[in-house]
Amino acid sequence: MKQTLHTPYTETLPCGLRIVSSPALTGVAYCGLAVNAGTRDEHEHENGLAHFCEHLTFKGTRRRKAWHILNRMESVGGDLNAYTGKEETIYYTAFLKEHFGRAVDLLVDIVLGSLYPQAEMDKEVEVVIDEIESYKDSPAELIFDDFENLIFSGHPLGRNILGEAEGLRSFRSEDAQAFTLRHYTPRNMVLFVQGDIPPQTVKREVMRALKRVSASLESTHPLHRLLAENTSPAPTSDAETGRTAPLPYQPREVVMHKDTHQAHVMIGTRCYSARDPRHLHLYLLNNILGGPGMNSRLNLSLREKNGLVYSVESNMTCYTDTGVWSIYFGCDTHDVARCRRLVRKELDRLIEAPLSENALKAAKKQIKGQIGISYDNFESMALAQGKTFLHYGKVRNIEELYRKIDALTSEDLHRTAQELFKADNLTTLIYQ
Repeated sequence: MKQTLHTPYTETLPCGLRIVSSPALTGVAYCGLAVNAGTRDEHEHENGLAHFCEHLTFKGTRRRKAWHILNRMESVGGDLNAYTGKEETIYYTAFLKEHFGRAVDLLVDIVLGSLYPQAEMDKEVEVVIDEIESYKDSPAELIFDDFENLIFSGHPLGRNILGEAEGLRSFRSEDAQAFTLRHYTPRNMVLFVQGDIPPQTVKREVMRALKRVSASLESTHPLHRLLAENTSPAPTSDAETGRTAPLPYQPREVVMHKDTHQAHVMIGTRCYSARDPRHLHLYLLNNILGGPGMNSRLNLSLREKNGLVYSVESNMTCYTDTGVWSIYFGCDTHDVARCRRLVRKELDRLIEAPLSENALKAAKKQIKGQIGISYDNFESMALAQGKTFLHYGKVRNIEELYRKIDALTSEDLHRTAQELFKADNLTTLIYQ
């Protein structure tokens, strides 16, 4: 079948690695490996190890030293990066499309062939601890972690991605190797591509890269056997990940005394997973309340009309089996109570009456415009495609998303607002 800009190429290779490649008419391409492992996959004594392994993956393989890894894409003007989330770790690179083979070979080598040498761990741990300390100096960012810990109290989803200094300094090379051997396997990954790269080229270069890394492994290494298999094992299922469901949610109000000029406030609740159709209802409600538009209801109320905050926003994060929704604002300490009353007023407006047809039509028009513009950012779309295919086995489709948004009714949004935004359902965290 002829490949078109609207027909991504997907395939599962014999070793279990899944590929999703989305065509784009641009000279720049993006490629990455999405690993189905993040902070929630750490054992209790491993807090921070998923993120630490992300750092260490750049520190040497059987074929390359750290300098060769850093220089491989940079020397042709490319960019190599990674990030760790609660449920995934993503390694990716941006480059001119003629360097696709180089990019794939490097990514496969570092993710499947890294050595995690102790000498590099001893150096890199101080870098990560500096990252932790700089994060603690940013209360507007730190409060999101503390809030999620309240929402998922006692569960790995509530853990800080970066971990703590004492735990990080205790990790040895064997710990990193054990974690990655559990999770960094082909059937637990997706290789994603966005760019003007023909499907046959994608498959050919990926197979070459896998063959090279396999040849670099000892015959006794568990990955050597997996890479040599001629059958196609199914992708790792949710049950196989060993992830436990969150404990029952209990709303709380917590005040933490911090040495900050402003008060920082978060208000929110546990919400729907990405698999729950109601997450789309909340997606639109969230955008109306505190999305990126300057015309969001919270921005108009707290900033434009009353001048109480510099910024106010609402956010939602949907995981594979649960989610979290929140409102954040920073204000003078003596304005906290007033700001909270104004937030409550906007939430009550959505609880008390459905949106008018005109308001719903305007909200849909705005969010569809935002989505369309976001699709013009190829790097963001590549990362989103990799993550979506990793967790849900789906290819992102803007037209399908538009149809689902068009099908939303005022009653859908009203029921969701009544369910989630009740005062006794909300958790509040205040830094002051």
